[in-house]
Amino acid sequence: MYQRIKQRFQALGPLFVLIVLIPSVCSFIYFGMIASDVYISESRYVVRSPEKSAPSSLGMLLKSGGFTNASDQIFAAQAYLSSRDALHELDKGNAFKKAFSTGDISIFNRFDPLGLDGSFEALYRYYQSRIGVEFDSATSITTLSVRAYDPATARKLNENMLRMAEATVNRLNVRGRQDLIQFAVAEVAQAKDRSRKAALALSAFRNERGIVDPEKQAAIQLQMISKIQDELITARTQLSEIREYAPQSPQVPVLRTRIAGLEEEIRRESGLIAGDRKSLAAATAQYQQLSLEAEFSDRQLAAAMASLQDAQNEARRKQAYVERLAEPNTPDAALEPHRLRGILTTIMMCLVVWGVAAMLIAGVKEHRH
Repeated sequence: MYQRIKQRFQALGPLFVLIVLIPSVCSFIYFGMIASDVYISESRYVVRSPEKSAPSSLGMLLKSGGFTNASDQIFAAQAYLSSRDALHELDKGNAFKKAFSTGDISIFNRFDPLGLDGSFEALYRYYQSRIGVEFDSATSITTLSVRAYDPATARKLNENMLRMAEATVNRLNVRGRQDLIQFAVAEVAQAKDRSRKAALALSAFRNERGIVDPEKQAAIQLQMISKIQDELITARTQLSEIREYAPQSPQVPVLRTRIAGLEEEIRRESGLIAGDRKSLAAATAQYQQLSLEAEFSDRQLAAAMASLQDAQNEARRKQAYVERLAEPNTPDAALEPHRLRGILTTIMMCLVVWGVAAMLIAGVKEHRH
């Protein structure tokens, strides 16, 4: 029996034994006896927001409820779950490291089996090989998968990561609302300060000049001048008539004195309206500038208040949240490794390599002869 096996090995040649037989036996031993069962827990979720349009039929179905996907939050949650911070969160108290370093896991599958590299970076590389976060842009659904070596660990890790995704989206919501409202509140505060300063400047001007509204005061002064001019015209007319019919009348000096007084009153009132820096004309120019600044500041304040109200409404409307479509499952059977497929694939690949090598060797020998 032994001689027959030896003769067959010799007939196949050492090349076949080296390339096909030994790898196939190793593959059979690994997949059949050593490799640990891998349990996969999956969950699915979408991030919904009431502001953006959905890109697909499923997105339109989600939109029918008044919500759509929020791509910014989706990618942020995906990036966080694949980050070192997420591993720090999962590995509190070395929970993750202990779960994947037990003796029940094969030496080829457990973390740092030989104790050569137990660094966090090595653990992070191992973590990335055990989790999967895949986003389907067509449906806006994110699939979260966790590979572990017992069903309970796979489900627990998946549940924790799903909660972390929800916390990430909520944190982004809070930060976004705070930034939006804080900016609007700052604008309102600045507008209030400008409006207050403009009102104080206008009030100080009125107190300094003793005039509420120079334009209205100038109109009153013009009306007074107009009345005085009417009286002056009447007095001049009377003086002309008396000079013509009674030049020696005692009313002539009286009328002359009255005319001179009216002319002086007109000059004085005209000087109040225009003529120097203290006149109503100069005060009106300054008043108009201050009044325009106060009016502009009031309009800015009203616009800022409206913007704050819009920001508050927008902050309430922009809230995005994680909607779970499929809860993390507890796998009841190992999905990996594919033992039979692994063995057959190894044998087939080894046979292909052996065939190519045999032909190359045969070609070289033939070329030498």
